[in-house]
Amino acid sequence: MWSLKYFFFFFLSSDHDEYRPPVWKSYLYQLQQEAPHPRRVTCTCEVDNRPKYYGREYHGMISREEADQLLSQAEGSYLIRESQRQPGTYTLALRFGNQTRNFRLYHDGKHFVGEKRFESIHDLVTDGLITLYIETKAAEYIAKMTINPIYEHVGYTTLSQEPTLKKHLPHNPEAPDGPAPAKEGGNAEERLTSLVRRATLRESDLAPKYEKVHNFKVHTFRGPHWCEYCANFMWGLIAQGVKCADCGLNVHKQCSKVVPNDCQPDLRHVKKVYSCDLTTLVKAHNTKRPMVVDMCIQEIEARGLQSEGLYRISGFSELIEDVKMAFDRDGEKADISSSVYEDINIITGALKLYFRELPIPLITYDAYPRFIEAAKIADPDKRLESLHEALKLLPPAHCETLRYLMAHLKRVTQYEKENLMSSENLGIVFGPTLMRAPELDAMTALNDIRYQRLVVETLITNEDVLF
Repeated sequence: MWSLKYFFFFFLSSDHDEYRPPVWKSYLYQLQQEAPHPRRVTCTCEVDNRPKYYGREYHGMISREEADQLLSQAEGSYLIRESQRQPGTYTLALRFGNQTRNFRLYHDGKHFVGEKRFESIHDLVTDGLITLYIETKAAEYIAKMTINPIYEHVGYTTLSQEPTLKKHLPHNPEAPDGPAPAKEGGNAEERLTSLVRRATLRESDLAPKYEKVHNFKVHTFRGPHWCEYCANFMWGLIAQGVKCADCGLNVHKQCSKVVPNDCQPDLRHVKKVYSCDLTTLVKAHNTKRPMVVDMCIQEIEARGLQSEGLYRISGFSELIEDVKMAFDRDGEKADISSSVYEDINIITGALKLYFRELPIPLITYDAYPRFIEAAKIADPDKRLESLHEALKLLPPAHCETLRYLMAHLKRVTQYEKENLMSSENLGIVFGPTLMRAPELDAMTALNDIRYQRLVVETLITNEDVLF
């Protein structure tokens, strides 16, 4: 088993490869082992109207004083009673710190007193005792956990050098400091945390330096886990912390609030191309723009610029879905050539579908009002100035993708005699595709359509000035 203290990751120096182990802190792990164990106080008589989801720990409508007397035997003792003040509601009475604590108890298929939900009362009490014990014994320690994190010493880079990790794996590490933080299942290499992966990677001159926030979700870790920000143990039975759905980083909930916005998505977590956050996709694939945008535009410019009604005429929806599935399945290896999809309108349809399915539109919800305000300005020069300021509100990956798309659409307008697509026509097509009103009422959203068209038309016409 890997040593808690010597669970390796690498600090990289600017001159040559060096690595040294951090100290995975075991104090909170030791406290969890010391926490009181739950002791169910059973009711010895039959109780009428006992809820079917409670067992013998249910004592019916007894007073606080009676509950306190029953629980005085041992630390960790617990029972459930019906409230005398509010019949039909239930209280978990728990002995901790030589006093009885009462918690309003709920059930919606699972048991809970707060955010966490449990399959059994026993698990709820076990987790509660651990939390109470650790937060009582280590309140000051927990408050200072985010000071001097191990995380700040290493930064995200590219995925290209991951194999170099293998030669540094220790063959027979000592284990002087308790159990090691382990990933779910797998061999030793699979147990390596995302922090290890991040630390062993190299900076690429070609890699876009896009900032991305972590996509943290509450997570239940199986087996002991340590926070990859502060190096402290993640205590509790369930929902011990949060995990980034894009890069796999595991941290305490409180640590997630101070983790830098430097998520480097891992392709093992990013499963799709369509319906995936744009910045997440480009960072996962280490590209400047989404590959679906580059590949579709290259294909369109190679054989479709003179096609009448380009982008206005729709291709067969079944074949457009086929292109979508090809990108989701094969990524940059998807074949969208004329030998597979002869009709160029299928490719234009797939590109428009990609933008429509972005969870955050290319022109983001946050920037949307500024773009609409700019479109309402009558003076052309002031409108351009306002649009230029609005572009600064876009995330870098969004702005780069928009620039590339507008340059392409401007080239489309250069073949207007053949394809009959002016910048105004393209604005009509792409306005609602690239911009979506953030929770506006139906009438306001309808009125915005003309301004969406004007925004895209102006971006196309003045692409060389605005970007």
